[in-house]
Amino acid sequence: MSGVSIKEKTVLVTGSNRGIGKSFVLQALAMGAKKVYATARDESTLAELVELNDSRLTTLSLDVSNQAQVDAAAHNAIDVEILINNSGVGGGGPIIGNADEAPKRLEMDVNYFGPMKMSIAFAPILKSNGGGAIINILSISSLCSFAFAPGYSASKAAGHSLTQAIRAELAKQGTLVCGVYPGPIDTDMAKNLPFEKASPDSVATLTYEAMSAAVEDIYPDPFAVEFVKQLKIDPKAVEKSNASSA
Repeated sequence: MSGVSIKEKTVLVTGSNRGIGKSFVLQALAMGAKKVYATARDESTLAELVELNDSRLTTLSLDVSNQAQVDAAAHNAIDVEILINNSGVGGGGPIIGNADEAPKRLEMDVNYFGPMKMSIAFAPILKSNGGGAIINILSISSLCSFAFAPGYSASKAAGHSLTQAIRAELAKQGTLVCGVYPGPIDTDMAKNLPFEKASPDSVATLTYEAMSAAVEDIYPDPFAVEFVKQLKIDPKAVEKSNASSA
């Protein structure tokens, strides 16, 4: 599979109003994208991006767990060449210690079914535009659960498997499918984690560079690189260590 450069491409980023998603929008513009669709559930939260007054930027209201809104986005963005599935939620709490299924279902709806809906809707568009790429923003917790975020870890593990599945299905149409597995990033979601954090801008930039080199599994920060290294050496030890992280 060939790499896909961000330069002169049309990109859609879900969850663009803050954190990594906002950085993916800003870095796409900085690196020469032709057009960027910035999306969020509440379009008004994209005001800071709108204030850039960049003619290449278009905003859309999009809740990735809402099929009608996903279909509308696909209808309005038929020129997309790179889809970045970034929207994510956490905070579902313990699995055994909390019988309330609602927060876990929300994590699955956004972190798994959301990218699935978006990939199904945009796969034909990517095909008609030459193949392009799908970038799924996952997590190192996709690879081994963390005790402080069990439901989130499970949803991201499902996203990891989804990424592999759609990669196989879309290979024949020439669509590059990449999974991005960051460690702690300096965002609102990770603000209380007691780890050194990478900047969202660095994650976005490295991801675009890796995409251009056709790297399918992207570890965009030193924490992630070391985590995967240790996981390959002794996966059970990493699992036990993560189990004590609650």
